[in-house]
Amino acid sequence: MKDSQPSFLLVDGNNIIHAWADLLELHQQKKGLAHQALIRHLKEYGDFTGDRVVVVFDGRGRTVTDEREPGGLQIFYTSSSLTADDVIERLALKYGKTYQITVATNDIPEQDLVVSAGGVAISAERLRELVEKARSQMTDWLEKRRKRQDDTR
Repeated sequence: MKDSQPSFLLVDGNNIIHAWADLLELHQQKKGLAHQALIRHLKEYGDFTGDRVVVVFDGRGRTVTDEREPGGLQIFYTSSSLTADDVIERLALKYGKTYQITVATNDIPEQDLVVSAGGVAISAERLRELVEKARSQMTDWLEKRRKRQDDTR
């Protein structure tokens, strides 16, 4: 059970893409495909769990860009002078005392910094487990709802 403090899941997008074999394969075909697939997974996760999800990708532009998907998923593309690690670390340090911060990355120094800021660090594999569990629970919930509707007819 979550306490009343809002929670955020910060995801190092490129790190996760390179850690998940299916996303890496998409990335090797065309970079944007892997980004879209990861965003879809994270949106479903956030929709089901209620967690606020922020994914950060390394960018190439002059400034950091911030996009918001319907339903609350927030997407950052860093500037060419910053890495996703830089942005995630700044967010974790800035908001770690106010919010429950969980960062998903396999980058050990980034994990250490997040933990020292009071957050929680999870691996890419643990993120995969959480996403799959949420998807399974959502599927079960939908099936039960359909069954109840069928039973009332």
